[in-house]
Amino acid sequence: MTHNLPAPLDVKLMNLTSSLLLVAFLLLALGTLAGWVKAHPLFAIRGVTVAGDVNHNNALTLRANVAPQLRGTFLTIDLAAARQAFEAMPWVRQAVVRREFPNRLKAILQEHQAVGYWGAEGDSTLINSFGEVFEANVDEVEQDELPRLDGPQGQSAQVLAMYRALQPLFEQLELSIDELELTGRGSWRARLDAGARIELGRGTEDEVVVRTERFLGTLTQVASRYGRTVTALESADLRHQEGYALRLRGVSTVLPEVQKAQQK
Repeated sequence: MTHNLPAPLDVKLMNLTSSLLLVAFLLLALGTLAGWVKAHPLFAIRGVTVAGDVNHNNALTLRANVAPQLRGTFLTIDLAAARQAFEAMPWVRQAVVRREFPNRLKAILQEHQAVGYWGAEGDSTLINSFGEVFEANVDEVEQDELPRLDGPQGQSAQVLAMYRALQPLFEQLELSIDELELTGRGSWRARLDAGARIELGRGTEDEVVVRTERFLGTLTQVASRYGRTVTALESADLRHQEGYALRLRGVSTVLPEVQKAQQK
């Protein structure tokens, strides 16, 4: 009868040690191979393809400015850092960067679409269609007669939303908002293309819209009483509870001295 005797302890240890050494060798070999592959010239970044919006930045300029900031090979490059490098360029709002095997990158860009100037006159800041403020060369703005919007920091989207709500109301009377401001105290002010200044008062967007609709709904009638059109408007104050006050060009609310004497 044959009996299978257990292997001595020292043999077990030798076998375990051999297995561990083999695994370590394989891991080391794989690590060395991976390092060699990553560093191989075949995987060096050979070019960057730029697609998407390039109205204000041509692809050649983008590549020239961004390429020196790209570090690593096709396999090791930090795509998040590459994206940030593109988004640091003027007019670039968003970039998506991906690898294209075996040695190229592709960047798809979205540019800011300027819908207005932001801040004080002379500032180099603009506001885009998402209500985000960005810096760019204002001389490169393609649209004519963009409005100037202003307000506290972090309120740009709210100001743009109010402009979009009010502008169609004025357009019905062939007027246009040139400037719209949200003051630090939460009050709205507008200046029209004809120079008229309007105190719109405080409140939510709906409250200001209702107040403005009431004003514009009667402006033509009030101006016609004095032989004027809406373009004669110089200023208006809508902050009154039951109405508004306005001033029309060429219409005086001050009585001449002779008329005052007659009324006494």
